[in-house]
Amino acid sequence: MEKKRKRFTRKISAWAFLLLFSFPWLRAEEPMTLEKAVALALSRNERSLAGSERLTVAQARVAKARAFFFPQLTGTGTYTRRPFEVSRKIGETNIVIQSYNAFAGSVALNMILFDSQTIPGYRQAKAENSAEMYNVADLRRKLAFEVSTSFLMTLSQEQTAQAARHRLDFAGKNLEAARVRYNAGLVSVNDVTRAELEFASAEQILTQLSGNRETAVLQLGYLLVSEIRAGLTVPDSLLGEAEMNPLAASALLPDAEKRRLDLQAMKFHVQALHFSMTQATLKWFPSLSLVGSWRITNEAGLTGRPTNYSAGLSLSWALFDGFNRNADYRERKALAHLAELDMQAAKRNSRLELEDAVISLTSQQAAIRQAKVALDAAEKNIRETTELYRQGLGTALQVADANARLFEAEVALVNARFGLGMAFLNLRAAEGKDPFGREVAVK
Repeated sequence: MEKKRKRFTRKISAWAFLLLFSFPWLRAEEPMTLEKAVALALSRNERSLAGSERLTVAQARVAKARAFFFPQLTGTGTYTRRPFEVSRKIGETNIVIQSYNAFAGSVALNMILFDSQTIPGYRQAKAENSAEMYNVADLRRKLAFEVSTSFLMTLSQEQTAQAARHRLDFAGKNLEAARVRYNAGLVSVNDVTRAELEFASAEQILTQLSGNRETAVLQLGYLLVSEIRAGLTVPDSLLGEAEMNPLAASALLPDAEKRRLDLQAMKFHVQALHFSMTQATLKWFPSLSLVGSWRITNEAGLTGRPTNYSAGLSLSWALFDGFNRNADYRERKALAHLAELDMQAAKRNSRLELEDAVISLTSQQAAIRQAKVALDAAEKNIRETTELYRQGLGTALQVADANARLFEAEVALVNARFGLGMAFLNLRAAEGKDPFGREVAVK
């Protein structure tokens, strides 16, 4: 009997195991990590998906610019019905000049042999395509940082709400103790009133912070295009790295400028505008094309040949266009100069961002050290105050004040910790890296 019960237990366990892993929705959802959040946003967010379409547009423009180097073939077929037929007899041969039913087909060839504008136009399209590749990669990188910042803000709101819950729990215990002591005649009713006031204040703050947390969760879910049902995992590795002393901005700057995708995109955009300026200059030169045609018809005419072909060269030269070329050149030259000025300003701004990020990270590292010291002092203060109140040497007002100071210290440490993480993310962004410290691959 014992063996049968054991076999039955093993079968039930096996079926439960299979059921659990065969239906994923039966398993408890795991907390979301920062890596998973970024991956979800990059695969689902509309901005990331739109970047792929923008890159497709740029690649299509390159293909259109390349098409100028290939010949163009055009086929045409016609059918004509006439009310009468016209024929002529030449010698002993009857030749139909105009038939009742006329059929004709032709193939036309047009190939540009020389056009000075095609090469710079093609190179402009390629440079714009390269610029768009870097722009799209930078767009995805910025989205990853936006998700990471929102992730840390949500964690900050979550832990701040936990601190408020701890304050409410302590205030509830203190209120209960005050009522017991009042019923025993050890304290006055003022202690109970002060404990009730602290409990109501803690409850109000918890309600407000819980609402802030829900709002942060909704905003993060909007970025991920996914509902967040489980909690969030604290990125301890990132926060641990954030506590390490950063290098000087001058040491980080050379590599940062090479990694910055936005600067690379602007460089290719400037190249594209210079090719555009060259294209405007070359409008003064003529273009040479090869043209040809082949025709077949059932109306041979006087030649007596149903097929015919022709070939030739076509030279096109705009001798005067009302000074349009001059104005076009000046416009494109000015646009290229504007793009160069924008790139110079962006480089200077990137240096400023890097220096500011290093200063901000250093300040946050000092702030978190101070917040830890303040929290230790607040914890020690509430232990001593609670013990004094238990011995009848303190008041409920002192206990409530100590509880409020502890809550403020916990909130300050949470803000300092996640503020440090955000400052570290800003430094990585200024360095041109992704939120995990990796260089971004451009595809």
